[in-house]
Amino acid sequence: MSFSFFKVSRPKTPQEVVKSIKESLMALDTKTVVEVKALEKALEEVEKNFVTMRTMLSGDGESEPNLDQVSQLVEEICKEEVLTLVIHKLPILGWEARKDLVHCWSILLKQKVDSNDCCVEYIEQHFELLDILVVYYDNKEIALSSGIMLRECIKFPNLAKYILESASFALFFKFVELPNFDVSSDAFSTFKDLLIKHGNVVAEFLTANYDEFFDQYESLLTSPNYVTRRQSIKLLSDFLLESPNAQIMKRYILEVRYLKVMMTLLTDSSKNIQLSAFHIFKIFVANPNKPRDVKIILGKNQGKLLGLLHNLSPGKGSEDEQFEEEKEFIIKEIERISV
Repeated sequence: MSFSFFKVSRPKTPQEVVKSIKESLMALDTKTVVEVKALEKALEEVEKNFVTMRTMLSGDGESEPNLDQVSQLVEEICKEEVLTLVIHKLPILGWEARKDLVHCWSILLKQKVDSNDCCVEYIEQHFELLDILVVYYDNKEIALSSGIMLRECIKFPNLAKYILESASFALFFKFVELPNFDVSSDAFSTFKDLLIKHGNVVAEFLTANYDEFFDQYESLLTSPNYVTRRQSIKLLSDFLLESPNAQIMKRYILEVRYLKVMMTLLTDSSKNIQLSAFHIFKIFVANPNKPRDVKIILGKNQGKLLGLLHNLSPGKGSEDEQFEEEKEFIIKEIERISV
């Protein structure tokens, strides 16, 4: 009687895993893929390798990841420039492979190798990868994957700072109004993170780019799209009232053009938009050093503004009392204005 034994395959080392990932990604190069079948095989190989990487990084459900192996894997990924490859090949990858990549991405960025943020440092040396991820919002097939990867990057101040200061940042003003609702909503989530995650970085950016930024932001506040207006006015009150932006806010409330925008939003058919606009409008009015042209606009529209404010209420909630106090104060301030 003869017995046959199945050879138990030895688990791959981190170095072997990275080598396989790199080779399978490079096999996706359209110059080398002549046939559809060859491309399908290459995509399957990438998918299989990403599953191996995911298991090595986050365990298999039964056993925890081996931290030494994780460190070796991360180090090897940076050394072999795999992060560049995965970003460049993202549009070709299948849905499962993208899902595994997105899962691994957040883990990779958090890993330290010898006390260094290996993957974050790699991206700092290849900032153009962030520009590519931003531009991917124009491709609805991969926009949501790219968005998750971007928001993971934005958690790190240096990476957020780069995006804010890059030419690609201006694209967000277009992406948040894309016709595909899922994509535009995701782009707005990333835009929001860029403006609220790191107060000092944002304050520095707004100080250096004040006119250009608020010019573009005004187009969102006056957008014909209700969702854009609602999200934009809420976000503006979120970041403008942050303490690092105190000087920016002082500058903003001196400008008649922005006061007019807030007054228009106070007349919006949406109660939510009216309330968010009120939180910024009240700062224009409460400013003890109002410029003359701000006083003139408030004086000319005194009757209309008082009518709007008397009818404005937040609905039921814990903030009612504070809101009513603020509203009464603003009403009295407007009544006192004489031009």
